[in-house]
Amino acid sequence: MNGGLLSATAAALLVTLGACSPVRTHQGFVADTPEATTVQIGVDTRDTVRARLGTPSTTGVMDAAAWYYVASDQQRIAFLRPRTVSREVIVVRFGEGDVVQSVDRFGIERGNIVAYNDNATPTRGRELGILEQIFGNVGRGSPIRTEDNEGGRRRN
Repeated sequence: MNGGLLSATAAALLVTLGACSPVRTHQGFVADTPEATTVQIGVDTRDTVRARLGTPSTTGVMDAAAWYYVASDQQRIAFLRPRTVSREVIVVRFGEGDVVQSVDRFGIERGNIVAYNDNATPTRGRELGILEQIFGNVGRGSPIRTEDNEGGRRRN
């Protein structure tokens, strides 16, 4: 009997520890081979870069001559928030004739924390209280159509 309790405890412990193993997810650009990410400055063009790397994750907002390929790996343990463990950004800039002018690589160490503003945009008008929202439409019209309120027509 004591051995069965010990086995059940060991099994419960293994299941608990197994549930806490980290789960890794990858998002974004995936290079098929290391050679796929070798872009030659002054040789490659937009077409050859697109053929080698695929469609960019995003392009420059103010400068359409820059293509960004972004990849990140996240790790999640149990119910905790996911944590970004690695990130790579490849920036390809094009010059005249759509020829590659520069290629830059950045990792997670160059990332910046962006503080989003959670405030709501103010709107004009007055705000309704909870009771006004609940009872605001009481008495504003009949929700059920009858013969009397169908545009003044009566059936004979």
